[in-house]
Amino acid sequence: MTPSKSERERDYERRRHEAWQRRQAAKAAERRRRRNTAIAAAVVVVVVGAIAVLAFTQLTGSSTQQAAGDGATSAASASSSASLPANACPAPTSTPAATPVASGTAPDASVAQARAWTGTITTSCGPIGIQLEGAQAPKAVASFVSLAEKGFFNGTPCHRLVTAGIYVLQCGDPTGTGTGGPGYSFGPVENAPSDNVYPAGTIAMARQGGNGDSQGSQFFLVYKDSTIPSDSAGGYTVFGRITSGLDVVERVAEAGVSGGAGDGTPTTPISIEQVTVQ
Repeated sequence: MTPSKSERERDYERRRHEAWQRRQAAKAAERRRRRNTAIAAAVVVVVVGAIAVLAFTQLTGSSTQQAAGDGATSAASASSSASLPANACPAPTSTPAATPVASGTAPDASVAQARAWTGTITTSCGPIGIQLEGAQAPKAVASFVSLAEKGFFNGTPCHRLVTAGIYVLQCGDPTGTGTGGPGYSFGPVENAPSDNVYPAGTIAMARQGGNGDSQGSQFFLVYKDSTIPSDSAGGYTVFGRITSGLDVVERVAEAGVSGGAGDGTPTTPISIEQVTVQ
């Protein structure tokens, strides 16, 4: 029996409505897919950011960990340690120096003489050549130079290595715990990069999260370009750069963190034997 005109019209309308429903369902599915993708991407960004922030949040102590980068990068590598096997350093032989009696106040910024300083951080794994920027970060340089001249750093361990999110080796704590310092603190933050990027070779002051006046003796060496988010105190004081011997830090980093974590005590022990500046 041939369908009537009205039946054909109803069938046509039914099929057209079903097609419209399929198109709407497909559009809804596409919107859900895009929304889920956006959410997943946002989660990744948050997680990566959290890793970087957590990697540089000091829980206790007077001088915490954070990174620096004044755009001055040097991938220069010293050959002094070439005779050592990869990721190996001789065991530290020096003993920690006695912590100087607290003076209560940091050295005056004029000690930095508003000039560039050159020097060497001699470590148990080899020498690291440095240049300090007294004009850009006078308070930090004045403190570092004064402590170096007093032998404060002699025999102190580099107690912290970060290999995930950011890439730094932290030194300058005579106690080796991450909570020690020189008996004074100073601030605020100086010469922090506006883009939060700390290039490999950067030398920067560590501090407590959110406290720009908590800088002391702890500092970190950036061995790979790192983006370190600013906090309420700003960024992290960049007061110098590595001019040679970056390979010393890289070898320690390649050996990883004790226990396999991304933040903790270096598997390869490394200590500062002496710091000279001029």
